[in-house]
Parts: sequence; structure tokens; C-alpha cells
Amino acid sequence: MRVAASLKSGWVTASLFIGKLQSFRRQNVLTSALQEYGRLQKTIFILRWLDDENYRRRIGAQLNKGEALHSLRRFLFLANEGKIRKRYWEEQLIEHTTDTAGYTDLIFGTNAVVVWNTVYMNEVIKQLRAEGYPIDDADVAHLSPARYEHINPYGKYPFNIDEAQKQGQLRPLRKQ
Repeated sequence: MRVAASLKSGWVTASLFIGKLQSFRRQNVLTSALQEYGRLQKTIFILRWLDDENYRRRIGAQLNKGEALHSLRRFLFLANEGKIRKRYWEEQLIEHTTDTAGYTDLIFGTNAVVVWNTVYMNEVIKQLRAEGYPIDDADVAHLSPARYEHINPYGKYPFNIDEAQKQGQLRPLRKQ
């Protein structure tokens, strides 16, 4: 009961709990039962995946969304491609601490691109619907805001926030 309460309340994660149980030399009954339950869940998942084509498609779509985000992050993160390339531990530690700000910038940069794309994709959809184009919500569900073909990662971007706030609107969607 204490284990279930700890997991339910979030005091401990399932992976940490299982790791602690498996670190003991002698396996107890609870560890064996949880391992068997995990194997059962995995078997059910595999059988469902093999049996249901729609389920496979949904999983594939989610994996593609994740890969699109990884691709965007790789595109935005240029220096060392996210790898620590020092030989000695002390140098790695120094490189890691100096690059922590870069990782934070990467996360914020990724979020900025996703928000920007989401806002403009929403505006494009609204404009197309207003012009009479049939836009199906099922098709919109397949759009990804993790696109980056329109981004120049090498340039400088001047932003005049005061002017943008005075206008109170987005940039034009099409060049007139």
C-alpha cells in the first residue's frame, strides 16, 4: 500500500522504484510480481501493435512528431552538434558548465520557433477558411509546428518591439 501511495502521490517515480528494487541481491516477491506485470504490459502492447494498423499509424505519427522536434533542435544547435568533445574530465566539466546557457537557449529557441509557427499556421488556416477553401480539422491535426525551412540560423534578426506593439497585428501572410 505504501508503494502504491508513493507512486500515486508522485513521491517516487516508477523507474526509480524499480531500479531500487532490482539493486538488491535477493529478489523479493514484489520485485518479481512487478517484473511479470511489466512483461505482461509489454506483450499486450506488442500484440495490439501487430493486430491494429490504425494503432501502428498513430504511434508512427507520434514518433514522427518527436523526430521533427529533434531535427529542429539539431538545426538550431550548431556548436559541436550537442557533443562534448574534450579528452579529460576537467575539460568536459568546464565545457559543460559554460554550455549550460547554450542548452537553455536551445530550449527557448525551439519553443520560440514552435510558438511562432503555431501562431502563423493558425492565421493561415483562418485566412484560407475565410477565402472559402475547405480545411478539414482532421488534416490540421497532422500539421507540425516544428518546421524550420523559413529560418536563417546564421543571421541577425532585428526586432522593433515598440513598433510591433503599436501595430497590434501580425506580419502579412503573403507578400502583396
